[in-house]
Amino acid sequence: MTTAPKLPALTGWQGWWATPLVGLAGGALASLIGWPLPWIIGPLLAVIVARCSGWLISEVPGGRKTGQWLVASAIGLHFTQAVFTELLSHFAIILFGALITLLLSLIGITLLRRAGLDRATAFFASMPGGASEMVNLAQRHNAETAKVAAAHSLRLLLVVLLIPAIFTWSLPPIAPPAPAPVSWPWLAILLPGGALLAWLWGKLKQPNPWMLGPLTVCALASVSFDLHLGLPDGLGQIGQWLIGCALGCHFDRTFFRSAPGFLARILLFSLLAMLAAAGLGQSLGWLAGANQSSLMLGMMPGGITELCLTAEALQLSVALVTALQVLRLFLVMFLAEPLFRLWQRS
Repeated sequence: MTTAPKLPALTGWQGWWATPLVGLAGGALASLIGWPLPWIIGPLLAVIVARCSGWLISEVPGGRKTGQWLVASAIGLHFTQAVFTELLSHFAIILFGALITLLLSLIGITLLRRAGLDRATAFFASMPGGASEMVNLAQRHNAETAKVAAAHSLRLLLVVLLIPAIFTWSLPPIAPPAPAPVSWPWLAILLPGGALLAWLWGKLKQPNPWMLGPLTVCALASVSFDLHLGLPDGLGQIGQWLIGCALGCHFDRTFFRSAPGFLARILLFSLLAMLAAAGLGQSLGWLAGANQSSLMLGMMPGGITELCLTAEALQLSVALVTALQVLRLFLVMFLAEPLFRLWQRS
C-alpha cells in the first residue's frame, strides 16, 4: 500500500499563504451542504485534510487572535441590562454548574492513571479548558507536556465537530432573528478597546486574553449603556474562518499516529464527559427552572468560542453559556495547581 509523499514544512509566508484559501474553500463547501457553524468547522476540516495529506500549511500569524477578537466582541454585545439581570438571578446555578463540571475531570484522571500515566500528566490532561495554561502547569510539575497538549487538542476537536451538529439537529429549527443594529461610532471605540485590553491581559500572562479581553470590554459597555448592538454582517464569519484555520493547524498525520492508546482513552473520556455534562445540565435546568439546552451547552468540556457561537446560532442564552464557560475557566486556573499539590501530599 502506497502513501502520499509528505511535503516538507515551509517557513515564513510560504508556509501560511495557502491556509486561508484552503479554509475559505472548506467554509464555502460546509455552507453549501448546510453544516452547523460552517465558517469554523469547514476551514477546520479542510486544513486538517490538507495537512494529513502531507501539505503542511501553517497557521496565519495572528490569525487566531484576530478571529477571537472579532468573535468575542460579538459575544460581548449580547450582554444587555436585561440579560445581566437574568444572569444575576441565576448566579447560584451558574456557580454550581461550573463547579460540578470540574468533577468530570475525575473520569479522565481515572482512565489515564489506570493506563499507567503519572499523576501530573493524567491530572493536567483531564482539566476542562485552559489548554495553554494546563501545558505550562504540566511542565512545571514534570508531566509529559506533549501528551497534555494532545489531550486538550483532541478534546477541543471533538467538541467543535460534535456539539454544534448534535444541538443543531436535535432542537427544532428556528427562524434566524433580525440582525442587531450596527453603530460605527460605538464599534470604533469598542473594537480597539477590546484589542488593547487583550494585549494588556496577555502581557500580564492572564488566560485566554484575546477571548476574554474583547468580551469584557463589549459586555461592560453593552450592560452599562444597554446598547443592543451587533457587528456588521460578515465580520463574525471572518472571525470564525480565522479560528477554524488556526485550529486545523494543530493536527497532522503525526498527531493521529502518536500514542494511539492514549488518544483512544482521551476520546473515551471526552465522550463520557460530554454525556455527563448533558445529563447534569438537563437535571440542573429542570430543578432550577432554567433553560436546559443552554445549561447543557454551557457545561460542555471546553471550547468557549465554539460553544458560544453554537448558542448564538440556536438562539439559546449566549450570556448563560458564556458565564458558565468563563467561570469554569477561572476556577480551573485558580484551583488546578492547589488541588494537584493537595493530591500529591495525600
